[in-house]
Amino acid sequence: MNAVEANYDGLIGPTHNYGGLSVGNVASAANRGAVSHPREAALQGLEKMKLLQSAGRIQGVLPPHERPAIWRLRQLGFTGSDEQVLEKAWKEAPALVRRASSASAMWTANAATVSPSADTYDGRLHMSVANLVSMPHRALEAEQTARSLRAAFPGDEHFAIHDALPMQGDFADEGAANHVRLCAEQGAPGVEIFVYGRSAFDEAPRAKFPARQTLEACQAIARRAGLDPARTVYIRQSHEAIDAGAFHNDVVCVGMERCLFFHEKAFDDKEKAMADIRRAAEGLFEPEFIEAPEAEIPIGDAISSYLFNSQLLRWPNESRLFLLTPAETEETPATYKYVDQLLKRNTAIGRWTVVDVRQSMRNGGGPACLRLRVVLNEDEQAAANPSMILDHARYDVLRRWIEKHYREDLADNELGDPALLNESRTALDELTGILGLGADFYPFQRG
Repeated sequence: MNAVEANYDGLIGPTHNYGGLSVGNVASAANRGAVSHPREAALQGLEKMKLLQSAGRIQGVLPPHERPAIWRLRQLGFTGSDEQVLEKAWKEAPALVRRASSASAMWTANAATVSPSADTYDGRLHMSVANLVSMPHRALEAEQTARSLRAAFPGDEHFAIHDALPMQGDFADEGAANHVRLCAEQGAPGVEIFVYGRSAFDEAPRAKFPARQTLEACQAIARRAGLDPARTVYIRQSHEAIDAGAFHNDVVCVGMERCLFFHEKAFDDKEKAMADIRRAAEGLFEPEFIEAPEAEIPIGDAISSYLFNSQLLRWPNESRLFLLTPAETEETPATYKYVDQLLKRNTAIGRWTVVDVRQSMRNGGGPACLRLRVVLNEDEQAAANPSMILDHARYDVLRRWIEKHYREDLADNELGDPALLNESRTALDELTGILGLGADFYPFQRG
């Protein structure tokens, strides 16, 4: 059955700020406390979506989460009206408010791990919501993410949306940011690659920064989807990459169809990783590996430029893949030179363009962080919620919505402002109508 890869991007929320909450994320730490620009951030993300939608690709929209998360502050003992809860928490424990105000759900590569129906035991598309337990500000997201995905992919005839794994470190799961799928073409059976940073049974940490994904989480996700063990590969991430700031595998690796594009330092045992992928792909396709050497792109440049946190896309009427990178890739001499030379070689990658997502980048998230890849066959496309699919009219509505509701600037000391809480809720209440989410989608709407 004909299938296409859809991209579901996270709409950046009204409380987009630089809280510096993500340990091991170099960009997040470097910009901690800086003034953010929520309106610009949301518009940048929307423009990236429009680029793909205008090319005829299916481009979905996943909504921001309610922030600040007053429900979490109440769980921590703050009482009174919602405005009073926020004011008290900011006065007594501003670090908790920063966590509760993070707009990090914008990075929907962390929303879930997706296994297309061509790979699964029951012929349904399976999604496992990520628990994100490694980072306290992200561990708030799982329940609302499940609501978003069930709204986008309703019913259980075609879709199986699994709740997050247990909220404990043994099963730490960061979603599709540590997952790659290769195949001959969309709709055909593929090889699913899970990259992990540690095992729950490791005796001691191997990296100075936390390794967020566990092997045990990867194995559980594969079991839930009923993946063929012979077509499933588990690869350990390099501790060098983690220590350099590659908190997720998608900071040093990206794949599409037969092509895996990665940095030399991405994997703990590169040769074994490639051999395992070849073995799993035998009889289906011959994988193509494009390895960027450390000598040409130092790991620090690879991470700061977010070259590999790009989108590899099949563009209409083109035989080679399309690489969509952040502007920082073009502005970094080593990565600019490398990609310029790569396009002249006879590889799977044949074209390159850049997008401006600087507001996201300053918090450590590039183009690939902002999207969840979902392969949909014809029946699944028909079953998906059309109100959450971008078209020209919905783009115009969302642009006006952002311009109406989002602040131009947001300083750290404004996170405790009750006016920001009410502005955000007003915006989200209107958004539920735009995306067809219902009147009880957010916690504040449910009372």
